[in-house]
Amino acid sequence: MTQSSVHGEGTRPGVRPARVPGQRDGAHEQGSDSGDSGSAGGGSGSGSGGGPAGRQRRPGKRRALRWSAATLSVLILATAGVGYLYYEHLNGNIQKGKRTSGDSKARKTEPNAAGQTPLNILLIGSDSRSSDANVSLGGGRANRDNPPLGDVQMLIHVSADRRNASVVSIPRDTRVDIPKCTDPDTGEKFAATNDIINTSLARGGAGCTLATWQNLTGVYIDHWMTIDFAGVVKMADAIGGVEVCVKQNVWDHPLPGVPGGSGLKLKAGKQKVQGKEALQWLRTRHAFYSDLGRAKAQHMYMNSMIRTLKAQNVFTDAGRLTGLAEAATKSLTVSEELGTVKELYDLGMQLKSVPTDRITMTTMPTVVDPRNANHLVAADTDAEQMWTMLRDDIAFDDKGGTTATKAPTAAASATASTDPAADPGKIGVLVRNGTRTATLAAVGGRATTISEILSAKGFTNAAADTSGSLSVDRTVVLYPSADLAGDAQLVAKSLGIPASSVKKSTDVSGVTVTVGADWREGKAYPKKTAPKAGQLPATADKVVGSDTSACMEVYSPYRW
Repeated sequence: MTQSSVHGEGTRPGVRPARVPGQRDGAHEQGSDSGDSGSAGGGSGSGSGGGPAGRQRRPGKRRALRWSAATLSVLILATAGVGYLYYEHLNGNIQKGKRTSGDSKARKTEPNAAGQTPLNILLIGSDSRSSDANVSLGGGRANRDNPPLGDVQMLIHVSADRRNASVVSIPRDTRVDIPKCTDPDTGEKFAATNDIINTSLARGGAGCTLATWQNLTGVYIDHWMTIDFAGVVKMADAIGGVEVCVKQNVWDHPLPGVPGGSGLKLKAGKQKVQGKEALQWLRTRHAFYSDLGRAKAQHMYMNSMIRTLKAQNVFTDAGRLTGLAEAATKSLTVSEELGTVKELYDLGMQLKSVPTDRITMTTMPTVVDPRNANHLVAADTDAEQMWTMLRDDIAFDDKGGTTATKAPTAAASATASTDPAADPGKIGVLVRNGTRTATLAAVGGRATTISEILSAKGFTNAAADTSGSLSVDRTVVLYPSADLAGDAQLVAKSLGIPASSVKKSTDVSGVTVTVGADWREGKAYPKKTAPKAGQLPATADKVVGSDTSACMEVYSPYRW
């Protein structure tokens, strides 16, 4: 290794210059956090009609869809075991799309000792009114030609050993960073923006929503599936009814000052719903207090559906199995790598092995958006704890114990580089400020502070990138090529940053430290204890798949 010059300069081309003349640190950045996006409220629905956060639905806003039929479609394949009845002609029923159409750099989790990796599937419910059937079921004829919104978004994470599954919903009105995306059908390009998450579907299709999730969570997502109003009813009818429960009589209908409502009308107690009534259950928001309550009702429905299918002797009923297969393939649009019956069947068989008592359904912890009381943002600490558990394949429950096939944590799977590091004074390092979050402004001068710490440790060519702040959950050290891997690891070690946070990236041209929201203060990188199995934040509002006693509380104005 040549050490006669700063790494990345002279004999080591491609490193970004140590300083950007004339620029200051990112404390005064004029970025997307300076105000709400102009499209944040356009056509996306509103808050609840009287939930705990006081989010009121505004007259004239689109009535939103919140249901989980995309999940039903996946899990039907898993629990009914219908793959052997599929015929090649069913492939023609399935619509396909590009897996990702957005700017995202998430990477797959390293295999565990048994060579297994987790499986992540994004399920999206579209409110499209693009057909007569969808208009009839969802209303809103005036919105027929509008771009669809992704009003239901859930991530299913199946552990590497396929022994547990975790489901996380994000409420549709949650404000997030949406990356630049390109519509795969039209070629239209969309600039990166900060907006509520359901608008991502109209900015490049499901592939843009997938990229948005990957950037938010750091979790690599293998596949996506979408379904619309008509698909929900097809699937609900094919299932033959699912038991739900309300604690009081419920009627989700318009009230003075609160228009809309799903139309759901049920008596208190347990009863089966199917077809359009199932769609009403999955769309009910006002009567269940808020979007957060609606997500919980959807989770209860999904769990009940899984239990129903597992309890039925469907394997000997070829006609019914064929009906389920037909409904599933006609209702789904999937990412292209799932575009055959065989691929869907193989996916279903992986999901089938998870027992109901090890399926944990949750909602991402949120707080009221400080910019708009009708919107939400991620609760930084609790949400990041949840994403860490998904990234490191840590079960949401504590029933698994310790097994030899458990996926290693990111720290355990990190390997040292064979590239020797240069002397600190020969390494060029650029430090960026990534401390901005959805609720907090960037910490002024943070990049300068860390670059000065590096300089004091002998990295005299370290400098702050003062071009503006970023939003990064975890501090990372990036490098562009293998010959700089050793340098990057030495920089990380000097700052106390774990080796698992050292990553190769084509987005940088030299060793680059991005100081994240996890290091907003102090000179020493904060040491964190990895969460243990079952250590979900209390705000996750979990529902377990085997819980047959779950029952929804009805908001008093909607009781009868």
